[in-house]
Amino acid sequence: LHAARQQLGAAERRESAADARFGDIGPRFERAQAERDQAQRVREDLRVAELEEQGTARDLDRIGRELAEIDTARAELGRVQTEIAPLVEIHVELTRLEALAREEGRRIALLDAARQLEDELARLRERKTRLDQAPVLEEEITLELEKKRRELEDALGRLEAVRTEWVRDRQEAETKLQALRAQYAEARDQRERLVKAGEEGACPTCARPLGGHYRQVLELLDEQIETLRVDGNYYRNRIEQLGEMPETVKVEDERRRTLTQETGALERRLAKCQLGVQELSMVTREISGKEQRITVLRRDLEAIPAGYDAKRHAFLKAEVDRLAPLDAKAARLDAQIAREPQLRREHDAITHRRTGIANTLATLRSRAAVLGFSQPSFEQMREEFDGALSELRAAELAAMSAQGDVQAAQATYKMAEHADAELKRTRDKLDEVLRAKRLHDELDRAYSDIRTDLNLQLRPEISELASSFLVELTDARYSELELDDQYRLTVLEEGVPKPVISGGEEDLANLVFRLAISQMIAERAGQELSLLILDEVFGSLDESRRQNVVELLRRLGDRFEQVIVITHIESVREGMDRVIEVGYDETSGTSRVAVSDGGAAAAASSVVGRIDAAGDLAAALG
Repeated sequence: LHAARQQLGAAERRESAADARFGDIGPRFERAQAERDQAQRVREDLRVAELEEQGTARDLDRIGRELAEIDTARAELGRVQTEIAPLVEIHVELTRLEALAREEGRRIALLDAARQLEDELARLRERKTRLDQAPVLEEEITLELEKKRRELEDALGRLEAVRTEWVRDRQEAETKLQALRAQYAEARDQRERLVKAGEEGACPTCARPLGGHYRQVLELLDEQIETLRVDGNYYRNRIEQLGEMPETVKVEDERRRTLTQETGALERRLAKCQLGVQELSMVTREISGKEQRITVLRRDLEAIPAGYDAKRHAFLKAEVDRLAPLDAKAARLDAQIAREPQLRREHDAITHRRTGIANTLATLRSRAAVLGFSQPSFEQMREEFDGALSELRAAELAAMSAQGDVQAAQATYKMAEHADAELKRTRDKLDEVLRAKRLHDELDRAYSDIRTDLNLQLRPEISELASSFLVELTDARYSELELDDQYRLTVLEEGVPKPVISGGEEDLANLVFRLAISQMIAERAGQELSLLILDEVFGSLDESRRQNVVELLRRLGDRFEQVIVITHIESVREGMDRVIEVGYDETSGTSRVAVSDGGAAAAASSVVGRIDAAGDLAAALG
């Protein structure tokens, strides 16, 4: 810190000396700068004036050349104007011929259109000649079609009559045959009963005993049966005969088909004639319209002027093409000659301006000679000024750096004092931590000994209680549950450890382990525990083990005042004393709680609760 303060004093003295030197040379350098700026402005004005003098000389030379070119253009323009003198008359005549050429093209187009219309009229008149007979044919075909339709209606009536008679005869024969079959079956049945009953049988008609009339009645039944058989054969043959269409029906059906075809042909001919009549009307209208158009075209053709000369038109166009460049050249020459007055005015103005520039140059050169500015002297003074300024900046930086070193030394001194105090506090805290560590090590050894003793004493008891619960829940399938020193579970089946168990068996082992711990805590406390809560213990168990768990929980009623089971399994409802269902009401967006009695009749001290959905258990229990 002392060395930093000494360095700061030396830097401040250096800064004072540099500032005095800069104060001496600064005003002299400013005056030199002012003189240099004035000399530079004079030189710039002199350079500008010289450039303007050179520009006026170039402008005068350019104008002189253009005036000489104008004299040449004037002579050339006289020759060109003599050659293009007929161009105006040529343009007038060419315009008239172009108008006639357009009319000639229109006349040719109208002639083509007239020829096309005449060709179309010829085709239409020929078509009209063929269609003139369409109305007469339409009337004749209409009368013939009406006659054919009447004949077709008569044929359809006759066909329907003979077909109806044929169908009726066949239906009557089928009905009669069915009735005869029924009578034949009934007569056979009566005869069989009569033969079976014998002479002592009853008469099938009056129900009196036959006695001596037995033979007569039997013969009468045989005659009836034979008659029915003969009649049945007749109607069977009649049905077979009527199965094929009769000849009269075939004839009438063929006549109906022929008349239908002839009627269809006449209808098609009539449709064609009707279309021809319609087309005749349209053709007549088209002929009238086209005749009117031909009249208009002929009138337009007569109105088109004549006198178009195609060769003269081509010659004039060639002349215009030949003289057009000369006309353009004449226009350019005329425009060039028209600039002569403007160029002479520019020449006079530039000459006057050049005289003023010469006077300005003389004045500026006199001022430059009077100033007498020396560039080497100015450069020397600027080097002295830059050296004084650099020394002043270096001295200021050295002073600022020394001031920063002093401040840094002061901050370092304060940090060292603070670090020394912090070191003392850390050492005191370390002593306290070491003392606490020694105490904790002693407690850890004591707790380890206690844990070892408890494991040796409690593990066998917990294993025994859990094994008894496991035997009950599995119907003695598993005989024992062992615990190692880390309280890992091992299930024994007939005294043999089971290396792999299912998820349900694992849940069951964990359940009996927790029940055993709960019972041991209650016994060691010397009083019953008031509450046992089991959450989702039935999910992985089958139905029989679920019932075993319910029965085991009910037997724990003397150790726990309340056993609460939270589950979604509906089948365990019957084993509960009280059921509390919590659901969600989508309409109101709130939870719904319903309380009801279970299916078991147990003491009030052995209540088993049930929650069906997510909710607040405490709120559900009230």
